[in-house]
Amino acid sequence: MRSPDEEAQALGISREAVEVYRAADVIDLHVDTFIWTRIFGYDISKRHDAGPFPGWFARQVDVPRLRDVGVTGATWVITTNPFRSADGRAHAFTRNLDRLRADLARNPDVAVVRNAAEYRAARAEGKHGAFIGIQGGNALDRNADGSALDLIADDLVLRVTLVHLTSSQLGVTSSPLSTFGGGDGGLTTRGRDYVRALNARKIFVDLAHIHRKGFFDALEVHDRSQPVLVTHTGVSGVTPHWRNLDDAQLRAVADLGGTVGIMYEAGFVGESRLSSRLDAIVRHVKYAVDTVGEDHVSLGSDWDGMIVTPRDMTTCSEHPRIAQKMLDLGWSAERVHKVLGGNFLRVVEALRG
Repeated sequence: MRSPDEEAQALGISREAVEVYRAADVIDLHVDTFIWTRIFGYDISKRHDAGPFPGWFARQVDVPRLRDVGVTGATWVITTNPFRSADGRAHAFTRNLDRLRADLARNPDVAVVRNAAEYRAARAEGKHGAFIGIQGGNALDRNADGSALDLIADDLVLRVTLVHLTSSQLGVTSSPLSTFGGGDGGLTTRGRDYVRALNARKIFVDLAHIHRKGFFDALEVHDRSQPVLVTHTGVSGVTPHWRNLDDAQLRAVADLGGTVGIMYEAGFVGESRLSSRLDAIVRHVKYAVDTVGEDHVSLGSDWDGMIVTPRDMTTCSEHPRIAQKMLDLGWSAERVHKVLGGNFLRVVEALRG
């Protein structure tokens, strides 16, 4: 790791920003790199460069670069292929979970963690704390009562995104694909039971990607004593978009004590993919903080999830620049620390200890 002065000079930021960043828990709510492992055999243990098109779709993350830049934790996500059968999705999930755990275990400076206490223990040992998530609840929806979730052993999965880019028998996506069999946009009866099953197992319900009606349907049946997550999104108050949350949705998450992760995809934060800047992400962060307070906003990059990142933060290696942008708003180090990871850690502790 570079010295603070070397890091500041290399990234064009202040030493203060480097020190604030390094003192924080820096936890990303949504890293999608495992997609590329499954498709192309991308090795998360190997250091990669940004490739011929930096920041475009892939090669944004690997364990060595995350460790170098001080990302102390992340939720590593297994994304569901919706075109398999229900049994096929369940079998694929169990295989992928075993593979992701094995890939992470090959890195001695990574620990798979299930809760805040395990994350803190990992960090005390100088390790990256790897939470595990599912994107697409239809990975485990073959039983109407949600009992397929029993395939998750030992509380390994922290959170499940109910729906992804296609609708399922749980509910309707927010994407334009909702027009194909989307009904009224709400959760199905099975989807409501699935929310209850996640609550019973203390697995976070992640409401990224879901249709607005389904979002509120889920909250109708959600255990009010448990926080909820939206792991990777923008906000409509800055950029109206099918992928983003409006103010009522932000407040609903905050009312349950949860947090919203702001993502890094240029188009969703209102920028051209050819000329996007980090300032756009921070505008979304600031709007969310101004709307629901500093305790309910986090970062959920969606790195390697087929996104295009800002031209001044193409990969995780430039990530400390986001601390500089928040300090430039006149924010305190305490507030910056909350957004970088403290809020997410608080929410995890509230659910799982």
